[in-house]
Amino acid sequence: MTDFTSFDVAHLGNVELLTAKFDESLWFFRDLLAMRVVAEEGDSAYLRTWDEYQQYTIKLTASDDAGVGRTTFRTTSQEALDRRVAAIKKLGLGKGWTEGEVGTGRTFLFTDPDGHDMGIYYDTTRYVATDDKPALKNQASAFPGRGVNARRLDHINYLAKDVVANGEFVKAALGGRESERIKLDDGGYAAWWFHFNNKSYDIVYSDDWLKHGNRLHHIAFAPDTREDILKAADIFLENGIHIESGPHKHAINQTFFLYVWEPGGNRIEFANAGARLLLDPDSPVVEWTMEERKKGQAWGMKTIESFHTHGTPVVKEN
Repeated sequence: MTDFTSFDVAHLGNVELLTAKFDESLWFFRDLLAMRVVAEEGDSAYLRTWDEYQQYTIKLTASDDAGVGRTTFRTTSQEALDRRVAAIKKLGLGKGWTEGEVGTGRTFLFTDPDGHDMGIYYDTTRYVATDDKPALKNQASAFPGRGVNARRLDHINYLAKDVVANGEFVKAALGGRESERIKLDDGGYAAWWFHFNNKSYDIVYSDDWLKHGNRLHHIAFAPDTREDILKAADIFLENGIHIESGPHKHAINQTFFLYVWEPGGNRIEFANAGARLLLDPDSPVVEWTMEERKKGQAWGMKTIESFHTHGTPVVKEN
């Protein structure tokens, strides 16, 4: 039986993305994805997807290199936050408390074993629409009706030197539950998917073939439909955005997907992931062999090599 503490984390809260091409990256998220700038502080801009109930979805920060800064997770209650903080401290990777940013409350900082910067919080301020007030009161703001119309942040995929160590950490520290994994022939996992509630995954660890550590594979946004993702491909084609892979359908978790690189170099996925929900709290983990994965994606498209090697920051060869 699933322990009730497996539901301590509600969802992925927000993600900080680093970019060396700040103005171009801002254009990508604001104009092509139809995200709204809600705050600007120092070298950062805070943007929200149109149905984000919190103040912001991503924090875009100017940096020397692309990559991921801090990822935060929201808990389901103050008691859940207390339990997760105790679990993180027990594992020895806690860094202490800090004040939250742009509407998020007091946040406990920590890292995963790979060194990715993370935080966890409960208190948050809901977004109140002004000039973007929706016609329907059960959404956070008006539908933009332009660009990709990114509705929400869906998941994050990290590159890691040790997939197993990081996956075990997610289970112990955050109460993450496995959904699917790829088993290596010589032991361990090539990738491991975890979820917190009914979605099939919220956080993924993928093997970093370059063994650099502390890198981002991608973050994913969810529009409404598969058709939106097909239209997104045309939008990116017209605007000179590098389309890396797709549109196509994953075999794992059956996500319809499109991968692009935003101008700063970070890989961004557009995912129609809501088609497959894990309503069974005791859903068994699905394990794939390397031989099965050689068959490619759901409809036979082979996984391209850059999917295993490109991450941010880009590893510079000597």
